[in-house]
Amino acid sequence: MTTMKTQSYYIAGGPTGVLLLHGLCGSPTEMRFVANAMARAGHTVYCPQLAGHCGSEEELKASTWQDWFASAEAALAELRKTCSNVIVGGLSTGALLALKLAADRPDEVQGLALFTPTLWLNGFQIPWYMRFFRLVTFKSFAHLFRFATPDGFGIKDDRIREFIRRAAGTGNAPSVPVYTPGGAALERWRLAKTVQRLVSRITQPTIIMHPREDDYAALSNAFYLQRNLGGVVDLVVLDDSYHLVTIDRQRHIVVERTLAFIDRLKASFAGAELAATHIRQAVPA
Repeated sequence: MTTMKTQSYYIAGGPTGVLLLHGLCGSPTEMRFVANAMARAGHTVYCPQLAGHCGSEEELKASTWQDWFASAEAALAELRKTCSNVIVGGLSTGALLALKLAADRPDEVQGLALFTPTLWLNGFQIPWYMRFFRLVTFKSFAHLFRFATPDGFGIKDDRIREFIRRAAGTGNAPSVPVYTPGGAALERWRLAKTVQRLVSRITQPTIIMHPREDDYAALSNAFYLQRNLGGVVDLVVLDDSYHLVTIDRQRHIVVERTLAFIDRLKASFAGAELAATHIRQAVPA
């Protein structure tokens, strides 16, 4: 494993690349379990640290969704240097960045794995007054707000939650933010609105994994994408996890279904290449 940024990590493997994007106020560590499983299966994996993250509150507040997206674009370009096909996965806000990559770079993104995609913060632990934040349009005003992290940190399993709480700050566990700065929440909302306008033109095969009991983003987020994405969508509804499905109780199911999805895509890649070879051979020189 070669560290490429402060907390980014890259695992060299085969010709199929897997780009994994963490969520808002998160870190690449929240993708580590999935990333290691992808690497053991022989794939090249990159988990970049998004701009403004893993540092100070001021750094996060100063960043924009365009900065986060630039990090994702740079990571995709890095993977494309050695990988002929790339599947982009993302958790929560990271899933929105994955969708934006697929819309903007359809020839470079061959599939999507979306873990709890969050267009709307409407889970059962999101306070009712959060809906009024959409009326805020100026970032200077948004900076006056802070939104406390819901109880449980998006993790259903008490044991896992306690482990992360104790390991917080050591670099060996996902970060557990106490709150989300209002400016970052506004940037997330702007990104979500941008992605909504692009959804219908995204045609890559997609798998969505979303818990029925998502404390941050209700299942309606996944249903919306299933109905409106332009390609084939496989929706997996998890019944024993909260928002951070890459960490929570059913993380093994997340890995299994993601690997099976990638295997199906690899088979289609091979079939397409074989067909193209036959066509080239059949055409007279």
